[in-house]
Amino acid sequence: MNFDWKSTYTTFHASFPGSRRTPLIGITGNFGDKGCELAEGYFESVLRAGGTPVILPPTTDPNAIVSMLGTVDALLLSGGADLNPLYVGEEPIPALGHINPRRDSFELLLIRLAYDRQIPMLGICRGIQMLSAALDGTLWQDLSSAFALTAGDVPAATEPSGDTSATSSATVPHFNPPLLKHDQSLDRAVASHSVSIAEGSLLHSLLGTTSLAVNSFHHQAVRTPGPHLRVTATAPDGVIEAIESSEHKSILGVQWHPECFCLSGDQTMAPIFQWLVHEAAEYREARRLHERILTLDSHCDTPMFFDQGIHFEQRDPRILVDLHKMDEGGLDASIMVAYIPQGERTPEGNAQATAYAESQLQRVIQMVDTIRQHNEADHNDRPSVLEIAHTPDDLYRLKAQGTKAIMLGIENGYAIGHNADLIEHFADMGIVYLTLCHNGNNDICGSARPRAGEPLMGLTDFGADVIRRMNSRGVMVDLSHASEQSFYDAIDVSQTPIVCSHSSARSLCDHPRNLTDAQLRTLAAHGGVAQVTFYGGFLRTDGQATIRDAIAHLNHMIDIMGIDHVGIGTDFDGDGGVPGLASASELINFTRRLLRQRYSEDDLRLIWGGNFLRVMRQVQKMNA
Repeated sequence: MNFDWKSTYTTFHASFPGSRRTPLIGITGNFGDKGCELAEGYFESVLRAGGTPVILPPTTDPNAIVSMLGTVDALLLSGGADLNPLYVGEEPIPALGHINPRRDSFELLLIRLAYDRQIPMLGICRGIQMLSAALDGTLWQDLSSAFALTAGDVPAATEPSGDTSATSSATVPHFNPPLLKHDQSLDRAVASHSVSIAEGSLLHSLLGTTSLAVNSFHHQAVRTPGPHLRVTATAPDGVIEAIESSEHKSILGVQWHPECFCLSGDQTMAPIFQWLVHEAAEYREARRLHERILTLDSHCDTPMFFDQGIHFEQRDPRILVDLHKMDEGGLDASIMVAYIPQGERTPEGNAQATAYAESQLQRVIQMVDTIRQHNEADHNDRPSVLEIAHTPDDLYRLKAQGTKAIMLGIENGYAIGHNADLIEHFADMGIVYLTLCHNGNNDICGSARPRAGEPLMGLTDFGADVIRRMNSRGVMVDLSHASEQSFYDAIDVSQTPIVCSHSSARSLCDHPRNLTDAQLRTLAAHGGVAQVTFYGGFLRTDGQATIRDAIAHLNHMIDIMGIDHVGIGTDFDGDGGVPGLASASELINFTRRLLRQRYSEDDLRLIWGGNFLRVMRQVQKMNA
């Protein structure tokens, strides 16, 4: 006996360990006739990297899988049998090996649900193939058959660029015969062939090399990685050996077995498991933080889709914000606006704009009421999953009871035409802000983007009256989309701080919709806030904007204004969304990036709504 458990027990309790907990890594087991099994290398590699491994048993109950995912901080998808090709819409070929449909169905569902929740994932051997299959890629059922039947179009290892999504479909014309032996007879800790790793890839940053000797135990392989992943390593014969996220997410797959090297004492592959544990720790910290703070998105345009049969309580691919995506991304509240395109400034046009604004707001109110009724019918003893909020106190109360919240707003003062009395009407309907204009001038003020033939202009006399009426009714003045002259005029008139609910920094992206550094300083000096937006065209003018650009804009705005005057207004469903921040489900990624840059919890509390709600309280006091 070489382990003294009593001594270990005593030593452990000799000092209080505090609340330390290592990241929990869920590992898929190899389920077969003997039950659920796991090779030693997987859990030993996780332990040595500083994580705590747990085996996930197969189930197709989505509620059970979501409970698992709510407990673990990352996934390790282990090796095993072939994937049943019927799950990916193919018929089996003669060379197909042993399959495990029970494990297949579990892992495909597990991966997709984990992907929605931004949970870090590492796929090994079968695991890389399952990642590709679950995320809309394709597989070779058997490499020998593939080489014999077709020259194929196999994605090549590619270097990352500004548009990383484009690399997922890059191809080379042919395999590179001869086919290597991908199912070696050597010891599992001995390398049998080499792989080429793309410079600038995640794998390159972890291992510090573009050429690596690996082991090989497979006859299936990734054929195409799909739209969410990109190829980052290939064997000399062209077979895909590694993939990673093309959307700035924590996803990595390798075709070889790095755990075998780690178990043998070879530390070459250890950084792969250290990466997984590090990503898991960062993910867990972000999740815990979202549980403690209120998270508010100050601008989305989802209501304009509510006349298309959208069911907000379902995960609907047609919209970027719904209850599932809010839960997955850790978003507590969203200000949903009635967006009014600028039309003719005539009595008829004004009347149509007013009616359209009313109808959009009513759809939101009706949608929330319907969900509440369904909730009462199913669980009369529980709070509703969704409610309308009118004040910051409402938001914090709903957060405490686990209820998602929606606030109402109007984007474009065209909704009131030339009738300032309508401010009262829409305030009674519950709006918390009115965006004074959109693309095109209206009777209130000049737009940053006037329509053809319209002049650049500022606030009108009628607009000044509108702002005073908004002040008195506790409705926030929103100057996103306004011209610079309108911006400065409105600040001079308003008796309360103003907001820019979805605007970014013009010094980083020269677009008239963005705010200059001078505007940012003026806004901060008057107690206002600017909410960085995720609309790609407002983040950069060249190439594909990504989450990195959104972070850069926020950092710049903080540098200019200070931490007390910034926030987040995604513009989701109004063309907002970039890789890494493509929907409400991905907002946790923003927090992870900010934590990586050493923003404190207090800082994040301000960014995620604290600053915006401070202004809302000030404005609403005017109506007290």
